[in-house]
Amino acid sequence: MNCIYLLRHAVFVLCAAVSTIANAAAPLEALTSESAALAAKADAAVLKSLATQPSTEFLVVLGDAPDLNAAANITDRVQRIQFVVDTLKGHAEVSQPALRAWLTANGVKHRSYWIANMISVNADAKVARAIAARSEVKRLTANPRTRTLPEQTKLYVEPDATERSKSLNATTAIEWGVTKINAPQLWALGINGTGIVIAGQDTGYSWTHPAIKGKYRGWNGTTVDHNYNWHDAIHAGSPGGGGSCGVDSVVACDDDAHGTHTMGTMVGDDGLGNQIGVAPGAKWIGCRNMDQGNGTRETYVECFEWFLAPTNLANASPDVSKAPHVINNSWGCPASELGCETPASSDPIRIAIEALNAAGVLVVTSAGNSGSSCSSMDDAPAMYDASFSVGATDSNDSLAGFSSRGPVLVVSSNRTKPDVSAPGVTVRSSVPSGGYSNLSGTSMAGPHVAGAAALLMHAFPSLIGNPMEIRRLLMRTAKRLPILQNCGAIATTVPNNNTGWGRIDLLASYNGAPGASFDIDANTVGARYDSATDGVLIARHLLGLSDASLTADALSATATRNTPSAVKAHLNAIMPALDVDGDGQRLVTTDGLMILRYLLGVQGTALTANIPSMPGAQRTSAPDIEAYLKLLTP
Repeated sequence: MNCIYLLRHAVFVLCAAVSTIANAAAPLEALTSESAALAAKADAAVLKSLATQPSTEFLVVLGDAPDLNAAANITDRVQRIQFVVDTLKGHAEVSQPALRAWLTANGVKHRSYWIANMISVNADAKVARAIAARSEVKRLTANPRTRTLPEQTKLYVEPDATERSKSLNATTAIEWGVTKINAPQLWALGINGTGIVIAGQDTGYSWTHPAIKGKYRGWNGTTVDHNYNWHDAIHAGSPGGGGSCGVDSVVACDDDAHGTHTMGTMVGDDGLGNQIGVAPGAKWIGCRNMDQGNGTRETYVECFEWFLAPTNLANASPDVSKAPHVINNSWGCPASELGCETPASSDPIRIAIEALNAAGVLVVTSAGNSGSSCSSMDDAPAMYDASFSVGATDSNDSLAGFSSRGPVLVVSSNRTKPDVSAPGVTVRSSVPSGGYSNLSGTSMAGPHVAGAAALLMHAFPSLIGNPMEIRRLLMRTAKRLPILQNCGAIATTVPNNNTGWGRIDLLASYNGAPGASFDIDANTVGARYDSATDGVLIARHLLGLSDASLTADALSATATRNTPSAVKAHLNAIMPALDVDGDGQRLVTTDGLMILRYLLGVQGTALTANIPSMPGAQRTSAPDIEAYLKLLTP
């Protein structure tokens, strides 16, 4: 056995395994070629497990993801989701059959998924080498079963608090976090999330809890139907046996308490004064992705796939019309423990979330509880740009000490994270006992944002199927918070690596011109944002011009919003967004000038040069202004 050759390919951990299981009849050249392929394509965690265990579970990611960009042009929500599902399934059916046939012929246990074009495999090093040598195989990714939830929940707690208090059954009316983000102000307007479906993947959900039972989509007030409303990704053979739920449960259940708590924050209201949820008019569906806190990449991806095309309890007859509008994910896949060090381009979790985004489904993720150090956000899925990542704040709007911070360094992106923050300290919500308990963590913050998204989609149906616009709206209107430490950013800059854009504020979002953009004339050809057209129209509007004087010689030849009345109506609708510096005014000499410069391509300090800082301005630095303007030119 040529261990020097293997060392040269950084796979010394495989020497012992290769020497004991190598096929003596196989040519050395073929053996070393397969070993080299395994070294090049496998995660370090996979290599280590193959070298020390007789068999291991890993995920085989095939080829590149298909192009889903055309989905954005499909206006009908169901047709858009169906297009994404059909495209993903079609891509998988082209690339997977040969490998599936080979696995079956060789008696290798496996299960295939289309949302991330992957196959889960339980095999030894010999089989792994043969798989890696196949041209259609892109990556062999780790899939260990590791107890992660307890280690995360330890960090949910502030030093002087207890993570799970005794049951708190006393009525406390509207919870502080719900009030903090101004959800009740939208309720007063009749906006409670009606017509919106929130999904969650977690430890499961105790659907009979009084605060969430009436919100479960499977409950009609008389009977329950878990088909298309519940999926269990914990199957026979799971080492934990599924805890109190067992495996393959056909009834929505929770083997921990964590999931039920998060769902309560999203939709909970028992009608008796326990108003714990942000969107009490919304419905919910759920998927269990953890066995008593044991999550794997495969279970996470399985839940994502089910959400995109929910099935009945027999895992058949998928119906994309039953897909949710927003998914909450109060979990993380730590690189240090679950082998989530896979390159971002091959991570099935990231691939699945991007598919959901393409289908128009918002994916909310908790930032993690590894703070307070900078660059402590290193877990999937929160570290990815595709995820809407949420940090945790307390009742005083201070960033929680445990809340993970950016910039993200794991995938060499230097990405600013989190995106926003929300209440996550001492949050009272439902637990399976039928009572209520306090928990702290970014796991509690994420549900506030998922619920907020449901309210905004109820208020503005145009946001349904537009996750990026929901994100931009919540970011643009978030309440700025003090920055505790300079984590790779100017101390006054928003967004930053502490609280992102700040703590979400639903009332500000409602009043903040949803759907605002600087494409004033809605031209169909050429530059979408043009200083000579859009910039001039904004400046004239801020000067008070109207009618023909507003649009004279300032419309693109291909403008579809091309009458003075239509242009004026759009400008009036986006007026709150034109307050670029956040001083409560919309002035042509400050806001208008900065917009015009930005549309001309001016960046950096030149963007704000010689523009006076107005009293009460929230945004004063050039990076601050530029980041805000970017949100209005999607």
